[in-house]
Amino acid sequence: MSAETSFTGFRGTTVVGVRRNGRVAVGGDGQVTHGPTVLKASAAKVRRLKGDVLIGFAGSTADAFALLERFEGKLEEYKGNLKRAAVELAKLWRTDRMLRRLEAMLVVADRESLILITGNGDVLEPDDGIVAIGSGGPYALSAARALAKHTALGPKEIVTAALGEAAELCIYTNDRIVVEELA
Repeated sequence: MSAETSFTGFRGTTVVGVRRNGRVAVGGDGQVTHGPTVLKASAAKVRRLKGDVLIGFAGSTADAFALLERFEGKLEEYKGNLKRAAVELAKLWRTDRMLRRLEAMLVVADRESLILITGNGDVLEPDDGIVAIGSGGPYALSAARALAKHTALGPKEIVTAALGEAAELCIYTNDRIVVEELA
């Protein structure tokens, strides 16, 4: 079996975040695959935390949920300060021996910020207000950037359209899209 057809890991996530004109949206597709097999078509990879924070995740589901719980704790500890919570989670993720092994990425957003958090210690706020992660991330990112440059669409519409484009190109992305928006 080649690496492309072996059952070595889970794939199949595309998450996109767009911040534009004081609004932010984060969306994800629903597909989870293991090797060449679709295990689930309607997974929810985007959540709304306490009504005013959005989070999307890619990677191992258990790892993502472990990080999501810790992020919620940091958000509470730093009284809703998204940027500080993101930095503190990244520091913990890099320095804790158990957390360092977690394989996931997070997109977090509130009305003021859109941030990508990785296990490499990255806490990145994109210059253009657009971020995408997962197997179909590059496709969705390209589509979202083009839509943002050449249309007046809002964040939710851009996220939805970008995920639709990724679903047409990436075999690990489907069109069962969930989008959360803060306006």
